[in-house]
Amino acid sequence: MSSTPPPWHAAFPAPKHEPAALTANEVLNLLQSAEANPSQARDFVLVDLRRNDHEGGTIRTSLNLPAQSLYPSIPTLYELFRAAQVKTVIWYCGELLRDSWSIGRFLMQTGSSLGRGSRAAGWLGDQIAEKGDTQMRSVILRGGIKGWVAGGESFTSCMSGYEADKWVNGAE
Repeated sequence: MSSTPPPWHAAFPAPKHEPAALTANEVLNLLQSAEANPSQARDFVLVDLRRNDHEGGTIRTSLNLPAQSLYPSIPTLYELFRAAQVKTVIWYCGELLRDSWSIGRFLMQTGSSLGRGSRAAGWLGDQIAEKGDTQMRSVILRGGIKGWVAGGESFTSCMSGYEADKWVNGAE
């Protein structure tokens, strides 16, 4: 009798912090403002947590840091972001939670990959709190990349490697 292997995140602690969420419009405004003012230092970073499902494009300027190998890197990422004076770290995956944190907790406990963004944001939030940092915040992109693409051309035009055919029928 074979048993189901534990989800990838079972080896790591559940985050203590509940991440806030930014809407796709809020993130689009940040990107457009940064592009309109290239001489100003950018104080936010986007992190795409997808690994196997990283197809069809990514939001322009995003780092790709797959969630499955992220947890041990959180202290180093925090130090890099702090040194770069990043104020907002925006995490996303295929589809993030659209409702309350309690749904996120349920998804984390059941092993759903829908919790990647909330997990990563929570882990960095824990590190931020541990360091007593009041300047940096760790948030999720509400709706994830699927929500971003569903927003239409004003959003997809801000993607690198956008392939429309990869998004047919909600595929990634």
